[in-house]
Amino acid sequence: MPSRGADMQGGRGSHAAGGGRELYWFQADLRLEDNPGLLQHSAGESLLCLYCLQDNPGWFNTVGMGSQRRRFLLESLAALNDELAGLGQTLLVVAGDPRQVIPAIVRSHAVTRVGTAQAPGYYEARQREYLGRVLSVPLLVHTGNTLLRQEQLPGGLGALPGQYTPFRQRVESLPVDIPLPAPRQLPPPPAGTGFALPMDPDCRPNPAFPVRGGSRAGRDRLRNFLYRERAVDTYKETRNALQGQFHASGLSPWLANGSLSVREVAHALRDYETTVMRNESTDWLYRELLWREFFHWRERLEGVRLYAAGRRSGNRHFCTFDPRTYARWCQGDTDYPLVNALMRELVTTGGMSNRGRQIAASCLVNELGLDWRYGAAFFEKHLIDFDLPSNYGNWRYIAGVGSDPRGGRHFDIAKQARLYDADGAFTAKWGGVRPPQPRYVTDATDWPIG
Repeated sequence: MPSRGADMQGGRGSHAAGGGRELYWFQADLRLEDNPGLLQHSAGESLLCLYCLQDNPGWFNTVGMGSQRRRFLLESLAALNDELAGLGQTLLVVAGDPRQVIPAIVRSHAVTRVGTAQAPGYYEARQREYLGRVLSVPLLVHTGNTLLRQEQLPGGLGALPGQYTPFRQRVESLPVDIPLPAPRQLPPPPAGTGFALPMDPDCRPNPAFPVRGGSRAGRDRLRNFLYRERAVDTYKETRNALQGQFHASGLSPWLANGSLSVREVAHALRDYETTVMRNESTDWLYRELLWREFFHWRERLEGVRLYAAGRRSGNRHFCTFDPRTYARWCQGDTDYPLVNALMRELVTTGGMSNRGRQIAASCLVNELGLDWRYGAAFFEKHLIDFDLPSNYGNWRYIAGVGSDPRGGRHFDIAKQARLYDADGAFTAKWGGVRPPQPRYVTDATDWPIG
C-alpha cells in the first residue's frame, strides 16, 4: 500500500525513500500546513522548492490571466516563500512549461527524486505523464487538495456517481484525514537558488473584494468567518446574496490555489460544530465542500471529456457563435442590467458571488445562445478563485451537459433581480444600465455582421 500522500508514482528508477537531492514542484498546494507531498520530501540532503509560472494558453477567445487573478497568485507565491524562509528555504519561481523546466533543473542540480501533488486538469495530467516518461529519476505524485483519498471512494473512482446527490449520500459520513502539521525543518536549498518573481502585480485588491494571497490570510478568513463573525450560523440564508463581506464563507480563493487545505477547513468546521453549535447552515457549508469534492473526482474520471460541448451520451447544447454578442457579455454591455453589473464586477475585482455566476452563465447559454465553453474560459481568465473542476463542472451543470438530472438550468433574470437586487443597488454600483444597442449591426448591403 502506498503511504498517505502518494496517490501514484512514475518516472524511471527506484522509488526508495528520500535522502538525496530532492525537488518538490508546487502546483495547487501553495502551503506548508497539511501538505503530505512536501513532508515526504523533507529529509533529503538538499531540497529545491519550485513553482513553474505559466500563463493561460489561448482557449475559446481568451488568452492569459486577468490582472486580479494574477495579482492574487503572485501574492500567494510571495507568502509561500516567506514561510519557507522561516525554515531556511526559498521558492524558485521560473516562468515556463514544467516539461522543459524540470528536466533541465534535474540535470543541472543532479536531483535524485522529484515530487508534486495531484493538481486537477487534463493539461496538468499530460504534463505529469510526460515528466514520468522522460525524467531519469523517480516522479512521485502525492495526495492533492481533496477531502478524501482515492482509495476512500466507495467502489473506487470507476464507480463514481454521475450526479451529486448519490455521491453525497455515499461519502458524507466518511472520515476526513486529520490535517498534517507543517514541517518543523527542511533540508537546505541547493546553492545558487533564490526567490524572485518573473513579474510584478500590476494592480491592487479592489475594495469590493479585498482578498490577499497566502496561507495566513486564508486561515484568518476561516477563523473570522467561523468565530469572530459567526457568519456560518446563518450561511444557508445568506449564501445567495450578491454582495457583502460575510454572506458566504469566502474561502474559495485560498482553496483554489491550495494556500488553504480543504481538510483543514472541514476539521475547523467540525470543531466549531462541537464547541459552539451545529445547525442547518453548518451542515450546508459542509455540503458545499462535498459539491467541490464531487467535481474534483468527476474531473479526474472524465479527463478531456470535461471540455466537450455535450455529454458522451449525445446530449448537446445547440448554439452558434456571434462575436459581437459574446463581446457584449464579456464587457457587461448586454440588454440585461443585472448581468452587466455582474460581469463588470468580475473584471474589476476578480470576484463574483455564486448566485451571480449562475445568473451570468444562464444568460450566456439561454438568452444569448452561445457555447458554454466561451463563458467558462472567460471565468477562468478572471476569477481569483478559479478552480478548474468546479468552474467547468458548474458551467456544464447550467448548460445541461454535465451532472444536472434536469438537463440544465434557465434562470429568469428579471425574477433574479427582484429577489436579490430588489432596490437596484448592486446594479447601480457596477453601472449595469447601459445605453441600448441595435440587435444587429449591418454592412453596406444590409447583411448582419458580428
